[in-house]
Amino acid sequence: MSGRGGWRLKTWQFTAAAAVSGLALASAAAAAAGPWDSGGQRTAESSRAALAPGTGDGDHRTEAGSPLPAGSDPVASEAAVVLTPLEAGALAPRTGEGAREAAAGQAPAPTAAALKFALEPLLEAKGLGPGATASVVDAATGKEVYGRGAKTARVPASTVKIATGTAALSVLGPDHRIRTTVVAEPAPGYEDGAPPEQIVLVGGGDPTLTARADAQGNASLRTLARHTADTLKQRGARTIRLAYDTSAYSGSTQHPIGPNENLAPVTALMADEGRLDSSTSGPAPRSTRPAQDAAEAFARFLADRGVKVEGAVRAATATDQAEELADVRSAPLSALVERMLTHSDNDIAEALARQTALAAGAKADFAGAERETRRALGRLGLPLDGARFADGSGLDRADRVTARLLTSLLARAAHTDHPELRPVLTGLPVAGFSGTLAGRYTGPDAAAGTGVVRAKTGTLTGVNTLAGTVVSTDGRLLAFSFLASATTDPTTAQSTLDHLASTLARCGC
Repeated sequence: MSGRGGWRLKTWQFTAAAAVSGLALASAAAAAAGPWDSGGQRTAESSRAALAPGTGDGDHRTEAGSPLPAGSDPVASEAAVVLTPLEAGALAPRTGEGAREAAAGQAPAPTAAALKFALEPLLEAKGLGPGATASVVDAATGKEVYGRGAKTARVPASTVKIATGTAALSVLGPDHRIRTTVVAEPAPGYEDGAPPEQIVLVGGGDPTLTARADAQGNASLRTLARHTADTLKQRGARTIRLAYDTSAYSGSTQHPIGPNENLAPVTALMADEGRLDSSTSGPAPRSTRPAQDAAEAFARFLADRGVKVEGAVRAATATDQAEELADVRSAPLSALVERMLTHSDNDIAEALARQTALAAGAKADFAGAERETRRALGRLGLPLDGARFADGSGLDRADRVTARLLTSLLARAAHTDHPELRPVLTGLPVAGFSGTLAGRYTGPDAAAGTGVVRAKTGTLTGVNTLAGTVVSTDGRLLAFSFLASATTDPTTAQSTLDHLASTLARCGC
């Protein structure tokens, strides 16, 4: 399988990766999703920091130009082959050992000396600035085989989403779905089956709830209205008062970074992430009152179904006596985690951090989410020294993680004892093909990583990070993380990080 610049994709590497970690990549889904414009973290900071607008974590419109259309590039045209699950042992690696041996950890383990020789010149390159840290872990053994400042906490930017997803999956499980409900409040003298006077739309914290006609697999506000209207009409209610309830979340809805186009106010009720345009990802104008907007859209959908909402829609808190009339449920948590990681979705990240708090019965605010995220990761035995989870998305510069924590998270997700964490791996963007890595790995220094590297990106002004997995030339699955927090040229920093991950891919270390 030939590619760009004469290099060759080693198909056995993809086989080994799937065998070692249980990854099963769906080529159709990856092709359909395409490169979403996602994080936009430098853009989010630009107005606050009074800096020139920069590239977002996944904003390929400015970061790497417009993505190439399918079939126009020899590597992109091979995406289906690269991403289709392969049978273990179908092709043998260079060493002569098959993917099954790699999966069993029998492929040669990398040595610290060889990794130091291969990686340190790049880590000391000018593009990353001073103090770049790194960790490389052998996923088969969980042992760190290379570290450089690996215990030093740094600003992670969007790579903190790996921690957010791991914590949520560990406490809720991959099959958990976030519910949005409608309840009827009993009026004085109310009898079962009688028409209620007021209903309440109760947000459960699903930012993927959609008001659009094509729900695309998300929970639909229109469907919820249809079921609600059907029930109301069965009870003889053609006119109703409507309120909405956001009490599942506590505290301020404002992210510490302030209003920006990369994150809606953090509230338990919203539709389409509070977007005011037709986009599904990336920076976009956001509503300042997403809960009110969602409730007013719900009122219109009820009217379309023959139930008129009387008076103004208002905020309220449903009582314990309220009777549930209808509900819709989000995609499974596994899918939400994958979408969050692939497209660096900040709204989903903040929602998942609060879902972790709710699962523990804690306040679902920034402080409660941080506390419960830390507790969840602590129960997994992860190294949390110096870690800080000020938010779930990585937009907050108060976040801190170590390179060792990130690789430990990835290694734990690959371990057979924790299948519930597998979406943390399957959600990682594929270099050159999907999500925030779709427009990267185009240069000769990084081309060897195309289709082989799976990694979460992180970008803030002066901060560039990358953490993920790669299968080495020797057939070993490696978890890696590289954190640079003093960069001055984001383009050079990103290319250096890509070069580092690609060096692991082609390293017979």
